[in-house]
Amino acid sequence: MRVLVIGSGGREHALSWAISKSPRVTKLFVAPGNGGTAAIAENAPVDITRHDAVLAFVAANQIDFVVIGPDAPAVAGLGDEVRAAGILCFGPSKAAAQLEGSKGFTKQICDEAGIPTAAYGRFDSEEPALAYLRKHGAPIVVKADGLAAGKGVTVAMTLPEAEDAVRDCFSGAFGESGSSVVIEEFLVGEEASVFALCDGQNIVMLASAQDHKRVWDGDRGPNTGGMGAYSPAPVMTDAMMARTRAEIIEPTVRRMTERGTPFTGVLFAGLMVTDTGPKLIEYNVRFGDPECQVLMMRLKTDIVDLLEATARGKLAGVVPEWSDEVALTVVLATKGYPVSAEKGSVIVGAEGQDTQTLRIFHAGTARNGSKLVANGGRVLNVTALGRTVAEAQARAYAAVDKVEWPEGFCRRDIGWRAIAREKA
Repeated sequence: MRVLVIGSGGREHALSWAISKSPRVTKLFVAPGNGGTAAIAENAPVDITRHDAVLAFVAANQIDFVVIGPDAPAVAGLGDEVRAAGILCFGPSKAAAQLEGSKGFTKQICDEAGIPTAAYGRFDSEEPALAYLRKHGAPIVVKADGLAAGKGVTVAMTLPEAEDAVRDCFSGAFGESGSSVVIEEFLVGEEASVFALCDGQNIVMLASAQDHKRVWDGDRGPNTGGMGAYSPAPVMTDAMMARTRAEIIEPTVRRMTERGTPFTGVLFAGLMVTDTGPKLIEYNVRFGDPECQVLMMRLKTDIVDLLEATARGKLAGVVPEWSDEVALTVVLATKGYPVSAEKGSVIVGAEGQDTQTLRIFHAGTARNGSKLVANGGRVLNVTALGRTVAEAQARAYAAVDKVEWPEGFCRRDIGWRAIAREKA
């Protein structure tokens, strides 16, 4: 099988690494890839926003299977065009990808299917949104309706902060993504990420994870695309996973099929586990980043078998096998992220550390001759396995400390909730 992975981030490096281990894969391409994927696949300099260029590459290179990694190509309908060309593709249709492409759409599905979620209002102009804020007060959550690279969400603890977030959206801070705004009730509980493969009818639950969205230690500062994660999330007990499937995943898949937009691909449910059970914060229609990195470290089943069964509608009876070990990843980001990120700084010590229990996945990296350089906000994902969260964390930070990159930074407390549980 000749496989093309679409994307250039840490998620795509992790997916490509897992795919490259499959004995079924004879050739692997990543478009456009990054400084790390080049070591395990052939990077393809394709503009993935141009679907005609992707299809031309697929035809010229006799690609058998396309795997869509990021959100933007999925929401733009790349999967539809690949399938229309007669090529097997892992990723949702454009219509089904609205579950991530529009937070308002997801709220509508929740209303129709009775899925537990935060109370909300959706607004297309500034003044009604501000009036809603003043009525409900803070804390409250303001979200740009469309894709905003993980940065369009403000958890506002004060009313002025919430008002500023609304004004930012309508003033164009997130482009078209902020032309509509969803304002949500502030939920109290513990966040978790749950993943499920769906083939339109059948559902295969994958492992859980817990992401760390805030930029600084102690969950302070602005939201990011994710500063680290670990899997499994202790808050997602077997009982809580069963409730999430029955109360959230199954009704969503059923409703999407009923409305003529069946969901195929991976459904990523961002949850708040409250005193009354799981509530849906949002859906993503791709593997999380950095959650994918910890999932791929723990997955023992051939990922190609899982992705292909999803794409072919043959998930019935599939049971993935997972390592009992914990996986934890620490994101190394460029100083200034998530507001800004200068490119071009040299990174030393990130390569040559990989072992059976440690992988450094590249996110925003590039090659400048023989040098590895930063090429984005989130740059490296230092990912380790351990018998406990504390052991995995210790291995990950030991590897972080071997990386020489003065222009970078990371959180030093990834996994803190789980470690506190282990010590209790």
